[in-house]
Amino acid sequence: MVAPPVDTQTATVAPTVDTAPRTTTREERRRVRFASTIGTTIEFYDFYVYATAAVAVLPFLFFPASESSTVALLQSFATFGLAFIARPLGSVVFGHFGDRVGRKATLVGALLTMGIATFIIGLLPTYAQAGIWAPALLALMRFGQGLGLGGEWSGAALLSTETAAKGRRAWAAMWPQLGAPFGFVLANGLFLVLVTWLGHARGDLEGAFMTWGWRIPFLMSAVMVAVGLWIRLQVEETPVFQQVLDKDEKLSSPLSEVFKNGWRPLLQGTFIMVGCYTLFYIVTTWFLSYGIGNPAEGVGLGIPYVDFLKLQLVCIFGFMIGIPVACHLADTHGRRPVLGLTSVAIIAYGLSFRWLLNPDSFTMVSLGVFLFIGMILMGLIFGPMSAILPELFPSNVRYTGSGISYNVSSILGAAIAPFIATALNAAYGPQAVGIYLVVVTAISLAAIMWSPETKHTEMHEV
Repeated sequence: MVAPPVDTQTATVAPTVDTAPRTTTREERRRVRFASTIGTTIEFYDFYVYATAAVAVLPFLFFPASESSTVALLQSFATFGLAFIARPLGSVVFGHFGDRVGRKATLVGALLTMGIATFIIGLLPTYAQAGIWAPALLALMRFGQGLGLGGEWSGAALLSTETAAKGRRAWAAMWPQLGAPFGFVLANGLFLVLVTWLGHARGDLEGAFMTWGWRIPFLMSAVMVAVGLWIRLQVEETPVFQQVLDKDEKLSSPLSEVFKNGWRPLLQGTFIMVGCYTLFYIVTTWFLSYGIGNPAEGVGLGIPYVDFLKLQLVCIFGFMIGIPVACHLADTHGRRPVLGLTSVAIIAYGLSFRWLLNPDSFTMVSLGVFLFIGMILMGLIFGPMSAILPELFPSNVRYTGSGISYNVSSILGAAIAPFIATALNAAYGPQAVGIYLVVVTAISLAAIMWSPETKHTEMHEV
């Protein structure tokens, strides 16, 4: 029997259904929360260990002696900034593999890179032992830290957002953000224990802490990295990226695709984040140097190092409070309203530097309130970032795009912030640092208003 002919005028082909990724289980999301939080905690611990040492240790041990404490501090902050220059490169390298191989495997590589570099810093010879090789090797390892962190954050953010329950993506994205205050507490808490145990005082360059004690936080990174690796190996690939693999939508060059067709979200994400970075490294790194700085030179408040560490460790809880509050509000009211209103509050905060950081009238109570407010604002602006930046990019370039935005803004915001703030304070006083914060935050506010609201965006549909 011959089959009847097909009427080509009326025959149709069933459309291909673009199905959503599989829904993750509650147990999977629990593992992801744990893996993303502990991973970023370790990464930020490594970073803060260096940031704290860059103020209290490295200027004295890794650079030639200088008559000016400001010159020594600027030298140390220069190597501090190297990591931020390396971070965009790290986001390109790890982003390439994250968008082609997968989120999970790439995160393991980023964690190892960061941890090995931090551990080696704890073994480096000082300037007195190796001369110019000491700061050269320090700079190289700092660059390695930057490479690792450049691939870490975006991967952890994607791990959380691409497995989130419907309508709870900002809340899911909160967990890698909490790694920042957790890492800060671990790093600075360990330094506080060491300087107290070893009886370290400012200006003491011969005691146990400056001889060998400062190395312990760097060497401890090896233990933490081992724990983090074990946990991260337990998670599965995200359903959103698995869909990219199943549909064979991987790109040979995610980087070129981002620059060709994703330049708008790239600019939006970069400038959304720049004010957040500037605030963070002014409130933590620069503020530490200003708090313990020499009043006789007109560059600080002369607070004992141990006392200021205690103050920071108390105030960091403001950071922890701000993150979940902002993420809940971002899921309820949207990303743009939360980030926009917080930016306005940060501008007002910057204008207050003239009065609240006056060396002639400050008290430890007023200083604590000032720092606590800064930390709360930091949590409010930082919390939703791991939701909004990934939401700007398609799945097959999301690791690369969000990573580049996050890490280029680190150069424009964080890398130069302590350096510029130190120079401005030395020349014009702390009020100039506040104006600097206001200007950068205003740029971020404009970028937030320019960007789309992404609250209702489905990650697989971008």
